[in-house]
Amino acid sequence: MEYTELKEKIGNCEITLQTGKVARQADGAIWVQTGGTIVLVTAVSSKNPSSYKGFMPLTVDYREKFYAAGKIPGGFFKREGRPYEHEILRSRLIDRPVRPLFPKDYTYETQVLASVISFDQENEPDILGIIGASAALSISDIPFNGPFGAVRIALIEGEYVVNPTVTQREKATLDLVVAGTDKDIIMVEGTAIEVSEATLLEVLKAAQPALSKIVKIQQELIKKIGKPKREYEPDIIDPKLDKAVRKLGTEKIRELIQTESKSDRQDLSDKLSNSVIEKLIEEYPESEGKINLIMDSIRGEIIRKMILDEKRRSDGRDFDEIREISIELGILPRAHGSALFTRGETQALSAVTLGTKLDEQKIEDLEGESFKSFILHYNFPPFSVGDVRPIRGPGRREIGHGNLAERSLQNIIPSEETFPYTIRIVSEILESNGSSSMATVCSGSLSLMDAGIPIKTHVAGIAMGLVIENGKHAILTDIKGSEDHYGDMDFKVTGSEKGINAFQMDVKVPGISFDIIEKALSQAKDGREFILRKMNEVIDKPRSNLAPHAPRIQIIHINHEKIGEVIGSGGKVIRSIQEETSTTIAIEPDGSVFISALDTDSMNSAIKIIESIVEEPVVGAIYNGTVVRIQPFGAFVKITHSCEGLLHISEIEHRRINKVEDVLKTGEKVKVKVLAVDPESGKIRLSRKALLKKERTSNINRDDKEYRGNN
Repeated sequence: MEYTELKEKIGNCEITLQTGKVARQADGAIWVQTGGTIVLVTAVSSKNPSSYKGFMPLTVDYREKFYAAGKIPGGFFKREGRPYEHEILRSRLIDRPVRPLFPKDYTYETQVLASVISFDQENEPDILGIIGASAALSISDIPFNGPFGAVRIALIEGEYVVNPTVTQREKATLDLVVAGTDKDIIMVEGTAIEVSEATLLEVLKAAQPALSKIVKIQQELIKKIGKPKREYEPDIIDPKLDKAVRKLGTEKIRELIQTESKSDRQDLSDKLSNSVIEKLIEEYPESEGKINLIMDSIRGEIIRKMILDEKRRSDGRDFDEIREISIELGILPRAHGSALFTRGETQALSAVTLGTKLDEQKIEDLEGESFKSFILHYNFPPFSVGDVRPIRGPGRREIGHGNLAERSLQNIIPSEETFPYTIRIVSEILESNGSSSMATVCSGSLSLMDAGIPIKTHVAGIAMGLVIENGKHAILTDIKGSEDHYGDMDFKVTGSEKGINAFQMDVKVPGISFDIIEKALSQAKDGREFILRKMNEVIDKPRSNLAPHAPRIQIIHINHEKIGEVIGSGGKVIRSIQEETSTTIAIEPDGSVFISALDTDSMNSAIKIIESIVEEPVVGAIYNGTVVRIQPFGAFVKITHSCEGLLHISEIEHRRINKVEDVLKTGEKVKVKVLAVDPESGKIRLSRKALLKKERTSNINRDDKEYRGNN
């Protein structure tokens, strides 16, 4: 392949696409660059088909190389290991717009790898990864209905900024990633601070010109070096088998679809499948998998036909109707806050735990180290859908859904100055039949109020669906599992009464129009407001007190130059304070001291000790000091935890003394007054005699008065 390079100005940055120089044995390889940020994206597809399992056998991996930012990985092995959460989230960000653009009958294992090999700390690599995936697949011989574009757009100080830098994004009130063709939207992911539906739609439209430019440059690249798409053999089902299955199963599937209970419906479906397989297996040996696929296809066709032609959903709800909601609070006695949110057959149990500054999560990525004081973890155990599967660590689903819920609630979490706690929410999905991530948002918001965390408002989430076919379409509110599985869109929207906080849209068709997005947003707003009313009926403001067993935290501020004195050599001083007062203490570089205790007395004791350590002597102030050592010229007296001053021999008493030891001893308590503090050296001059009665002077004055009176 010959070396080719194309450039295009997108927003404030120039994007360069190169191919033909590196990774030439891949089916498609693109070197994508903006500024000093470079992502190498490769696409390879197997030459041998695999049996169809109901989904496209596609793997997308996004990885960041530490050398890209001039860093060496931490840990014992000093090499990149398992992907971090943010890498998994960015893998999903690439996967979601790519997957729907493959032919539905393409069953060849395909792998897309995006490697960040240079990062300039300003230009984000995730957008380059998405563009690179589209371009690598488009110029390859892999069957792919691209290209598409991707762009990040942010609302910053009232203006839309295309592909903002890392620094600019910190000021954004809306930050989204959108992927699409030159006409339609394929994927949306973003966070906002209570923006309106109209604003979100306007931002999506503002992204369209940039998407068109990115599509155009890829089309130009395809014309120059694009390979002809390979021929492939789809996993074709025998038409006779298809007809036989439909004859035996269609009417019974139509009946069981309307069974109210998901578990009952699944049991009936399994029995029907077994019955059909039993009747056909002799004539069509080794066809169990294909029979199940045909029956699944029939279910989808019936559900979609009911929605589009009969204008009804399989459970009898109207298109904009939400399933029954129930809410319980405080059901976990030892959690600091808890809520059980049930909507239809989806149920989320959220538990809040309050921790100290030391409980923050450390994040390590190419931008450096950072810390999170609000964490949300989402768990999806197999029993929630009646399955049996191995229990392993969190998968991409758990990480993606948890991140969406966390972003939804992030903006209502109070500031560290107002509420200096580390907050962790864990959402346990106990039942699932549609949009457990949105149930997590609702239960998470409720558990925050149950914990007494001073949030100003609730946040709720709603999942919208779409069925579109032959010019007809229907938008569905609060989709359940089958409507998600057989539908064409999953559009999740979260927010408060004032506006949208987070959103995520995926489609299974090549794209959807702005008209459909606008209708979906309007319908989602009605649904979200309905759920918020239900939540406010149960609890509409945070509880006035924290749980009795929750830690109490207070922040005090000290001079940052005194931090070393509070910590002590090897942490000796701070450890002794914590042991003595049964507290937990964390100190920030700016001098903020976070003190956590289970009772007020322990808290006050720790504060008193710290204040004594950092106390700076004031001229004219009186201290109860301790003599620490004696010299011929005076005594050194310790007046605070870390300060001592000189009590000169002339300042011990009004009378002349020959030896300091005649009056003072080492370890003796003595009351002294600060006479002066040298601003440069910090040396302190003390006086004891300034606090003593001037007996001799008083007698002289009295005798003088008597003499004058007699004469």
